Amino acid sequence: MAHQPAISDYGFLSDCRSGALVARDGSVDWWCPDRFDSPAVFARLLDPAGGHWRIAPLAAGRVERAYRPDTLVLRTVHHTPEGSVAVTDALAAEVGARGHELGMNSPAVLLRVVEGLTGRVRMHLDFAPRPEYGLLTPYLHDRSEGGVLATAGPVALVLRGTGQALRHDGDRVTHTFEVAAGQTVGFDLAYAGAYGDPPARLDPLVALSETVHAWEAFRETHHYPGRYPEQVRTSATVLIGLTYTRSGAVAAALTTSLPEQLGGDRNYDYRYSWLRDFAMTMRALWVAACPDEASRLFAWAARSIGRIGDQPVPVLFGLEGERDLSEHDCAHLRGYADSRPVRVGNDAWRQRQLDVPGEVIAAVWRLHDYLGETFEEELREMVVGLAEQVASTWRLPDRGMWETRDTERHYVSSKAICWLALDRAVALAPRLGERADPRRWAAVRDEIRATVLREGWNERIGAYTGAFGSAELDASALFLPVVGFLPATDPRMRSTIEVVARELGTDDGLVRRWNTDPAGFVLCSFWLVECLAMAGQPDRAAALFEQVLGHANDLGLYAEQIDLDSGAQLGNTPQALSHIGLINAAWRLTDPSTD
Repeated sequence: MAHQPAISDYGFLSDCRSGALVARDGSVDWWCPDRFDSPAVFARLLDPAGGHWRIAPLAAGRVERAYRPDTLVLRTVHHTPEGSVAVTDALAAEVGARGHELGMNSPAVLLRVVEGLTGRVRMHLDFAPRPEYGLLTPYLHDRSEGGVLATAGPVALVLRGTGQALRHDGDRVTHTFEVAAGQTVGFDLAYAGAYGDPPARLDPLVALSETVHAWEAFRETHHYPGRYPEQVRTSATVLIGLTYTRSGAVAAALTTSLPEQLGGDRNYDYRYSWLRDFAMTMRALWVAACPDEASRLFAWAARSIGRIGDQPVPVLFGLEGERDLSEHDCAHLRGYADSRPVRVGNDAWRQRQLDVPGEVIAAVWRLHDYLGETFEEELREMVVGLAEQVASTWRLPDRGMWETRDTERHYVSSKAICWLALDRAVALAPRLGERADPRRWAAVRDEIRATVLREGWNERIGAYTGAFGSAELDASALFLPVVGFLPATDPRMRSTIEVVARELGTDDGLVRRWNTDPAGFVLCSFWLVECLAMAGQPDRAAALFEQVLGHANDLGLYAEQIDLDSGAQLGNTPQALSHIGLINAAWRLTDPSTD
């Protein structure tokens, strides 16, 4: 059977520049070393021949693993008949980097340190890089100091091991070694562009220690006071790990094309920064007491958007603000569990999604105390421009927050977030300068609210539905009380919550986005927790929260969705929205009155 671990088998490594996935069996099956959205040198995640780097005992055994507390440094312990050995994996931080410096000048080095615990364990290393998502098979060259250089196209990789004479065998490196109790062997794999500076050279043990200290610096400055602190801190660490520090952009997920349904074609590239996800991340990091760099992160958003005119505000950007993210298929890749196509790029950048400005303005309002009494010019212009665009376009149909690719509709949640945009813009007006028009914004805001209340309600269904005039339920209706459009105790909203829970909910705490959705959507499940808490049902909300927690993997990681039959994780991973949902739901259980 082809190598195909479950999505939940993967652990997440990050240096806040790039990310890697390492399976329970010790195989690094995904690494895009230059940036989160750059071409992968290991893509076995999407094709058995896509490249990997495995270190594991020759003899099979029991595996247990955990992150070092408040880090994305992963320690996997293999218990075999020969003894026990630990493999610690990390993406190296720059020497001396601490906290929010992590990722500014990351050396693009993957560290793997093998430590003998008991007995004497025979280990096997299998290194098969395949740059450009498996399109390239590199030349391998043995180096005098015992390492191996791999070169192909624009990529140079150097693999080294302390005290290990590594040699290539054709297009890969295979190496067997023994580790006794108390013995440590370190490996480092360094990336660089083929025509620039050479790959960095690090001592794996020293670099690993530095990386742990860099992550631990976050713990020293962030203090979350609410319920479920361990889970919140894990999710906040994941969100930090998905942040591209150089610009402040937050990747929606680490991966591309992990399917929403096995064998299906809803396989999209999530390695970019959606403005909606970015704004929700800012709120979640505020809850988790991590808002320290709000000004810089909003500066990224303002510069990426640029001056706002008549065209819709783009939905997503590349990590340094690139706008054209045109989609293409990688026909040479089989896809995860033969789920094709595999896509690079995301054509959602062309869509109109009316809720996006509201998400961004709401995030500015949430963090305005960190942004100063007078906003910087670019931030003022962004908020005013977004508010003006909402005021002039809210009557148009759009693709909605689920980014449908069929036709535009008048989505209820989109209109409600247009209301949110103008409501928060009115509140921010004293900081927005002479171009602010709070009187007109307030009038349009009130018109939007009246329209949603009138057109979004379906008397026969007894709920606010997905779109005006539709009888189709949509879990995005749960977002209305979450953002304050309606209180959860409003009779119609209370009815909507119950109808969605009954018709779209499942016995194991999951909520589908719509009736034909084949999987539970983790974010929507956490929205239901928030709604129940705000509706005065704290025990029911807490019980549901505990159920959803049970769908995380052993490291506390969530993909986008959960299969209703098998309970397997589906979709891109780790998914920022899922972890955002956890953080906000935990805080809502702590303080249901929070706005």
